[in-house]
Order: sequence, then structure tokens, then C-alpha cells
Amino acid sequence: MTESQQPGMQFLTLEESGDVDKALLSSHEKFLTRLTISSLRLLKHIAEDTGIAVEELTPEQVISWFEQDGKIRREQGSNAAFLKW
Repeated sequence: MTESQQPGMQFLTLEESGDVDKALLSSHEKFLTRLTISSLRLLKHIAEDTGIAVEELTPEQVISWFEQDGKIRREQGSNAAFLKW
């Protein structure tokens, strides 16, 4: 299990969230900023997990990764999956 897979892994740290809160952005822009930072972190994990550079990931590969993570969750429980929802 890599460090990014440890239980309690957050997609947005408290410091990052605070930085977003301090930014001169509307509520909608802050939401999108948090979503983008979290998505970048998840894409980096997917790239590491698949051995494919982030820049080279295709939508199909991302979908496949989500399908695999969902399959792990269904078969082994949510603690075995990367995404904890």
C-alpha cells in the first residue's frame, strides 16, 4: 500500500482548504478550485497505480480505473478500495 492509499488520506489538506478560503474567489469558484485540486491528486494516484503518466491518461483509462476500484469495493469492502465512499 502506497502512502497515498493510507486510511484517512485526504484529497485536500486543511492548509490547502484554508488557502482556497483566503482566495478572492466566489463560493462557486472556491468549490471548483477544491474540486480541481482534489481531481489532480486523484489523477496522480491513478497515473501511479497504472504506470501511465498523468499527461498520457485517456478518459477510457480513468473510467477503467474507477470500474476496478468499484469492483474492489464490492468484492472486498470499502476499506480495500482507494476511494472511501
